[in-house]
Amino acid sequence: MKKVAVLLAPGFEEAEAIITIDILRRLHIEVETLACAESRAVVSYHNIPMVADSTLSERAETLYDAVVLPGGPQGSVNLAANASVIAFVKQHDAQNKLICPICSAAARVLGGNDLLNGRRYVCSGDLWQGVQNGEYVDAPVVEDRNLLSGKGLGHAFDFAFALSARLLGNEDPVRDHADHIYYRW
Repeated sequence: MKKVAVLLAPGFEEAEAIITIDILRRLHIEVETLACAESRAVVSYHNIPMVADSTLSERAETLYDAVVLPGGPQGSVNLAANASVIAFVKQHDAQNKLICPICSAAARVLGGNDLLNGRRYVCSGDLWQGVQNGEYVDAPVVEDRNLLSGKGLGHAFDFAFALSARLLGNEDPVRDHADHIYYRW
């Protein structure tokens, strides 16, 4: 069974995180939420308190099949400034595991820490203008090697379904599930 870590920093965009978690779990992909804070309790962008499964420090040595980085104006800033997050992403990238930022996370976390490594990506707004080490593509979801990025909240379902298909290695169950929830993917 594939296993995914979703990193939740204070100020994370809750809908991007929850939609992704929901779709992955519906497709029987194991998801572990990791608080990038002192405790498992994390408050989202819109002040919704959540309790993560574990803290990042408790799982720092665990290798996942994918690492999801939700955006949020403050969430992505907090992820980008967290040395443990950067080390975790680097460890997974070096092992060719999927690195999956959505919204501002591609530009702020990966671009801001020189982790795009020339790969194509998408992010929200005009944040791409400050990124030097990647190739911005204006699309809902962009895949380049082990990087799968999503433009933002409006494309969170596309992002979650693309990630699911990549992890499962088969689009058929993903398309069936998208139809089941009345989503055209």
